Amino acid sequence: MIGLIRSRLGNDEGFTLVELMVVVLIIAILVAIAIPTFLGARTSAQDRAAQSNLRNALTAEKVFYVDNEAYSDNAAAELDAIEPSIDWASITVTLNALNDQDVCLLITSSSGTVFALKDVASGVGAGTFYGQTDCAGATFTTADAGW
Repeated sequence: MIGLIRSRLGNDEGFTLVELMVVVLIIAILVAIAIPTFLGARTSAQDRAAQSNLRNALTAEKVFYVDNEAYSDNAAAELDAIEPSIDWASITVTLNALNDQDVCLLITSSSGTVFALKDVASGVGAGTFYGQTDCAGATFTTADAGW
């Protein structure tokens, strides 16, 4: 038994420096692939969260419109009472200067992308429109423009 223990202690088996370097290199390659993928997923998640908040804000605006036959630009008081889970400080609400039948909501996601959502309640151009610049100069489309 003692001879077996001595033979195991005297055995210099293990990993060589080259084998360890190969393992470190493989791990570095995997990390180099994973980090950009993670950052892309993070940006996408931030954009989707902003878009979701914008859609919920539009729903709150429509609820206010049904009750008052006009949109509200007082997000801090009137709209927060309808939808308190939204951070209304991050959303810019703009009404049409000529009437209160058009509203444009604007939000900037944590990734820096700007999203605009315009709703026209009545008239010839009624509907919901998507844009990505601002409420004044954006080219709005009825198609789901990337979101």
